Amino acid sequence: MRSLPSSRLTRRAFLHLGLGLGLSAAGVLGQDRSAKRRHRLYVVCPGIRNYLEFGGAGILVFDIGEGYRFVQRIQTPASREAKPENIKGVCASAVTGRLYFTTLTKLYCLDLRTQETLWSKALPGGCDRLAIHPNGQELYVPSLEKDHWNIVHAENGELIAQVVTKSGSHNTVCSLDGRRVYLAGLRSPYLAVFDTASRRIVAQVGPFSAPIRPFTINGRQTRCYCCVNGLLGFEVGDLTSGKKIQRIEVEGYKQGPVKRHGCPSHGVGLTPDETEVWVCDAANQALHIFDNTGAQPKQVASLRLREQPGWITFSLDGRHAWPSTGEIIDVKTRKIIATLHDEQGREVHSEKMVEIVFEGDKPVQVGDQFGVGRVTA
Repeated sequence: MRSLPSSRLTRRAFLHLGLGLGLSAAGVLGQDRSAKRRHRLYVVCPGIRNYLEFGGAGILVFDIGEGYRFVQRIQTPASREAKPENIKGVCASAVTGRLYFTTLTKLYCLDLRTQETLWSKALPGGCDRLAIHPNGQELYVPSLEKDHWNIVHAENGELIAQVVTKSGSHNTVCSLDGRRVYLAGLRSPYLAVFDTASRRIVAQVGPFSAPIRPFTINGRQTRCYCCVNGLLGFEVGDLTSGKKIQRIEVEGYKQGPVKRHGCPSHGVGLTPDETEVWVCDAANQALHIFDNTGAQPKQVASLRLREQPGWITFSLDGRHAWPSTGEIIDVKTRKIIATLHDEQGREVHSEKMVEIVFEGDKPVQVGDQFGVGRVTA
């Protein structure tokens, strides 16, 4: 493996110095770096279609600071169904202390302190992968591959408005500052940009070479990184100019048959410091890592996984990568250091997971399911 550019090493070293780099001698993964804070990973299942063999049904909670120890399974009305529906997306708010998830037909709201389901709502057109405004007041919920997004009041689930794109609504990312929401549909090669203040589509980015699948953005909202149909790799869009600027193909691996999603790469994410892009490769059961510090992302490493990945995201501190196949990967060493298992010893796989940080029983910080970059300066 070639050595990395000194600029990248400086940024990486700075990030880890500030976040407390180093694994505790008490265990392979170490202990929580703050005695007052507890970092938990919330994994919503069934998060691989409706397959119950990958952790059953419910919200599975793991203690990040204690080696991803299984903590508990939270049952919800969705998990108590005779045939639990696919979980489509998850998000949370530290402001309100609530977690939200969607099935094919409903939006659910969970109180993180009491672990009670506060309400569920059947939304017009069904539900897909949602996002929440940083103030915790509004949810942006795509209908199930139809023409619109539903804007929903996060307090009670009431419908506020609809955004019509006629794009086959599917994936949703809200910017860290809450000013923009990015909307991708299964039938469109364009990424729509929604302004939260005016409640209007104000721009579109593209066209990309094919309809957009999973995507992510950087913290400053200057770049988007998009999986597209037919590509093992990803394409890069300029959010300022509205144009696609790069096509990045994985080298050394061939496309092959995939079990789910119908595209070679379904899942892309930025490390929080934005120095790397990680992209999924289903047919080869792999993750491919790209150095993102230069003018164009450059492939630097690949990792073999235990199943076909369909998603990738990261811990808030950037130490760990979480593919949907349930491995815990140390980002610095690029080694698998643990795997998720439930209370029955079953492998836990899910494309729907989010980190929540607690002080006592109070949520104080939440992650994001999309692997969004967090460099805003």
